[in-house]
Amino acid sequence: MACHCTGCQKLSASAYSLSIAVPASGFAVAQGEPVIGGLHREHQQLYCAHCKNWVFTRPQGLDFINVRATMLDDHRWFAPFVEVFTSEKIPWATTPAVYSFATQPDLEGYAPLVDAFARQAARPT
Repeated sequence: MACHCTGCQKLSASAYSLSIAVPASGFAVAQGEPVIGGLHREHQQLYCAHCKNWVFTRPQGLDFINVRATMLDDHRWFAPFVEVFTSEKIPWATTPAVYSFATQPDLEGYAPLVDAFARQAARPT
């Protein structure tokens, strides 16, 4: 993944944030040096040092990285599969997500979601 400071041009302009979980072993920053932003907690949110847009999150202790879906070279294939924190959503904001949760599922709750994703989710073309 490389931020060419096009993040400003790739914002989703929506009522929610779209991200895609990718295996940490298959992720690398190809260009630039992201900086930690936000609250500097255990789940590091990393931003482009130039434009300050959120690019990805590195959850500590987990083997995946949440990448802002609009940062993909081609994000047209992407469709939400799971939505979380729907208890806080704006009433008119809807997605075609297959699974919805009022808050964040516990860690054990993700195993069946990963299996379902492997069988049903959209893939790049």
